[in-house]
Amino acid sequence: MAQLDGSRPVTISDVQELVKQKDELEAQIKACYELLEGQKGVGMNEPLVDAEGFPRDDIDLYQVRTARHNIICLQNDHKALMKQVEEALHQLHAREKEKHARDEAEALAEAMSQNQSLPQAFAKVNAVTPGSPASISGLQVDDEIVEFGSVNINNFQNLQNIATVVQHSEGRPLSVTVIRSGKKVYVGLTPKRWAGKGLLGCNIIPLQR
Repeated sequence: MAQLDGSRPVTISDVQELVKQKDELEAQIKACYELLEGQKGVGMNEPLVDAEGFPRDDIDLYQVRTARHNIICLQNDHKALMKQVEEALHQLHAREKEKHARDEAEALAEAMSQNQSLPQAFAKVNAVTPGSPASISGLQVDDEIVEFGSVNINNFQNLQNIATVVQHSEGRPLSVTVIRSGKKVYVGLTPKRWAGKGLLGCNIIPLQR
């Protein structure tokens, strides 16, 4: 009977191997019981001598004794094997639980470090017109603006600050930094006249802090 090596972690294939051994043992025990049943149904406890104390001659005594002995040995093996299966499943479950907790802790730490390293946004894009300078630059709806040219969280007062920068930068690329899906993204935006209204073709709203 295979033993688990305590020096290495239990794997699912280890458990599968133990279950396979358990099934084989159970098949052997069943075969032994069937053999006893074939010997006048003597079972494990029926006497092997007749009423006068002589060995019974209606059954194969050797086969019965061997089957009974094998059943006892196999049941002991089965009991030990079931204990191994239980321990292996417990180890697997404990390791899975530990891995889940570690993954959660790592995800939390990563999210916290990202939040700490992300600058604070002061405005948000809530509309982008297809074909506009904003759309061509790659600006997207829900982008949170952290830098718009020279405007940032420290000097932003209202949307007129952005309008002023746009008017003074017509035809020249502006450096715009946004937060998109929890990541910092740089956009090169060139305000210019196009078929639509204004120089950008997007709508920006201030963020309420």
